[in-house]
Amino acid sequence: MPADGLVRGEDGIVRCWWCGTDDLYRDYHDREWGRPVTDDRRLFEKLCLEGFQSGLSWLTILRKREHFRRAFAGFDFTVLAHWGAREVERLLGDAGIVRHRGKIESTLGNARRACELAAEHGSLAAFFWRFAPDPGRRPPRLDRATLATLGKTAESTALSRELKRRGWRFVGPTTVYAFMQAMGLVNDHLEGCTIRAAAEADRRARPGLR
Repeated sequence: MPADGLVRGEDGIVRCWWCGTDDLYRDYHDREWGRPVTDDRRLFEKLCLEGFQSGLSWLTILRKREHFRRAFAGFDFTVLAHWGAREVERLLGDAGIVRHRGKIESTLGNARRACELAAEHGSLAAFFWRFAPDPGRRPPRLDRATLATLGKTAESTALSRELKRRGWRFVGPTTVYAFMQAMGLVNDHLEGCTIRAAAEADRRARPGLR
């Protein structure tokens, strides 16, 4: 890893080191990671996939993401909330996803909890974005060394605790912080990364987000 955590690609774009040279991973870094998301399905999908990632690399999950989407009805939690044992057994036989009974069952259980949460707050986005940190409490400069200290934060710990209280599973504070990074609740593109400014512009273009 370069000392500053930045890599310049052959296309001239300076990126965070973690996306490497894989085209799929680079595209994810450039177009998705850190961009603010308020779509409930995408928020639910990402939190579920972060749970499936536990013990694996995100690139492994990213390569399977389209198959996950087909297998889990596009992560429409209003549909998944009605799935049960028959669907669990079908999914356990699907080699295109991560076949882990506990994670599959938790996805269906979390879908039921998501329906409750959306009914209570109007949307999942309205609930999740309450936990976005005040920009004034963020590190003034995000370099590689600072990012290494952010495996979990007070906000991700609070969100994790509240989700667990409501019956969600596979939502520990580290998993939740990775979700917050990906969905743009925080902008953890490093200083000097070409995409950092674009992610910030996306946030400024959406009034009401922290």
